[in-house]
Amino acid sequence: MPIESVFPRLEALLPRVQKPVQYVGGELNSVVGDWDAAEVRWALMYPDAYEVGVPNQGIQILYEVLNEREGVLAERTYAVWPDLERLMREHGVPQFTVDAHRPVGAFDVLGVSFASEMGYTNLFTALDLAGIPLRSADRGEDHPVVLAGGHSAFNPEPIADHLDAVVLGDGEEIALAISEIIREWKREGRPDGRDGLLLRLAAGGGVYVPRFYDVTYLPDGRIERYTPNRPGVPWTVQKHTVMDLDQWPYPKNPIVPLAESVHERYSVEIFRGCTRGCRFCQAGMITRPVRERGFETVTRMVEQGVKSSGFQEVGLLSLSSADHSEIGAIAKGLADRYEGTNTGLSLPSTRVDAFNIDLANELTRNGRRSGLTFAPEGGSERMRRVINKMVTEADLIRTVTAAYAAGWRQVKLYFMCGLPTETDDDVLAIADLAREVIRTGREVTGRSDIRCTVSIGGFVPKPQTPFQWAGQTSAEVVDARLRRLRDTLRADRRYGKSIGLRYHEGRPSVIEGLLSRGDRRVGAVVERVWRDGGRFDGWSEHFSYDRWAGAAEAVFADTPVDLDWFTVRERAEDEVLPWDHLDAGLDRGWLWQDWQDALHGDESVEVDDCRWNPCYDCGVCPSMGTEIQIGPGEGRKSLPLTVV
Repeated sequence: MPIESVFPRLEALLPRVQKPVQYVGGELNSVVGDWDAAEVRWALMYPDAYEVGVPNQGIQILYEVLNEREGVLAERTYAVWPDLERLMREHGVPQFTVDAHRPVGAFDVLGVSFASEMGYTNLFTALDLAGIPLRSADRGEDHPVVLAGGHSAFNPEPIADHLDAVVLGDGEEIALAISEIIREWKREGRPDGRDGLLLRLAAGGGVYVPRFYDVTYLPDGRIERYTPNRPGVPWTVQKHTVMDLDQWPYPKNPIVPLAESVHERYSVEIFRGCTRGCRFCQAGMITRPVRERGFETVTRMVEQGVKSSGFQEVGLLSLSSADHSEIGAIAKGLADRYEGTNTGLSLPSTRVDAFNIDLANELTRNGRRSGLTFAPEGGSERMRRVINKMVTEADLIRTVTAAYAAGWRQVKLYFMCGLPTETDDDVLAIADLAREVIRTGREVTGRSDIRCTVSIGGFVPKPQTPFQWAGQTSAEVVDARLRRLRDTLRADRRYGKSIGLRYHEGRPSVIEGLLSRGDRRVGAVVERVWRDGGRFDGWSEHFSYDRWAGAAEAVFADTPVDLDWFTVRERAEDEVLPWDHLDAGLDRGWLWQDWQDALHGDESVEVDDCRWNPCYDCGVCPSMGTEIQIGPGEGRKSLPLTVV
């Protein structure tokens, strides 16, 4: 039977909220499917504000993939701001989709993509507004399956009690497989109810269902083991990897937002994965192996995407776009195609050692020339060896010299503070590097309007990386180091005014650390924070460290764990980690050895990129049945797997 739109009730509330346009829907390329013709219905959520969520690549891809499948319908929903949340509660308006304003609680699946753990409280708001019980155990057959994906899903344990299911890795193929399992279950009359469906997903769909795993703890608070509690449920759940990206050229028709969003562009992912081996980088580790889209596919996607959207910027996205084996040809081909138009090209943050002026000139041929962003990550060469970011000061200066000489006037450098083995001197080296950038820029250009912006984030050890065992640096130490850096730059009369400094204080990173490496006991903290008003914790104006710290203290009282136990404590090699039963393909022994290799300061062992060097035996390709795919044309492949 048809599901009634809530828009008539919602519309009366919109004049009373900020940015009402974000809730009205009707964007170019959005889809309103036939509810009655659909057998499986998905509500796809990015748990943040519309302006952040609408450009999200993962949601846009799944939205198209699902809506192209016969009998499947997908709509989008985002976190509502507190002003609208209050009015929705007062007037009984449920969480809704922006496409047809249907109530989220009426769908078969609520699929949530977590790019950051700081969106957990926003999920709770959406569940509550939708009339879906917060905890999986309290849901019935008529409630949607609450399914999580995204990078943060590689450790879903902090909200495991609130999720029905979790997908690891690429979503295109598994989303369709899940749809078929749900379709078959419904056609058969929903045998064995909700548990019957979840068991099918766990056993045959490659899906992690937390309720089918029991966890026990040792007296000192560490995890003893995870144990499946149902027959047919695997001991470990593997990630999904799409191997031929040319067969999945999405998004074809990107959604054009009505309200201003954080990225006003058509984004095409030119390759997936990274093998640079930066030890801090979860995205690079969990998305292995590298799989490139070919020149022809990228060209077709850009032509279709620009035509269907009207966007005037094209973003060539990946974790290290300048590393694509055909990046020169791609950039030149697109620059030729759009020369003389209003369409510009852009790359995300670029590795210093992959950048070249010829590439940059192709990207800016139509006259647009914004600042360049590079990410050395560590201030000193010692620190960069520790994190396996093999970029020297000479590399950076050589690159920015070429950029300034070619007409650029501004460079942005991104660093992290709080990295393993870091000292005060490592952080103060950032100032030395920034000063040298300005000095060099003035020298090669003869101009005084050279600028360098230094942006610093707090380091958070992430699951499935060599640093997953590391103790997180305390907020007090991080803040003290950043203050010293700020004072050092301000005191520099010659260069200080040309160097901008942006940084985040350490306390939000501590909470991110709690959520990144926490286990199921942390879920009660998240729920307590939410009930105490926690919303939009990724936004500094809404985040409250005291609220989180107070909730952790209350929940963990009379237990062997506390906030510091989950964050600043270093883990031992044999400790069971909350994600050990979730397989990203990385060999645990290899990760541990890489962690040990990082701890030698100037003598830290560097690991080369296995695209161009023999295999370092991280485990992904043999365990996942995958391979690196690079190079032009059909049958792209890597060097033979030769383990050093």
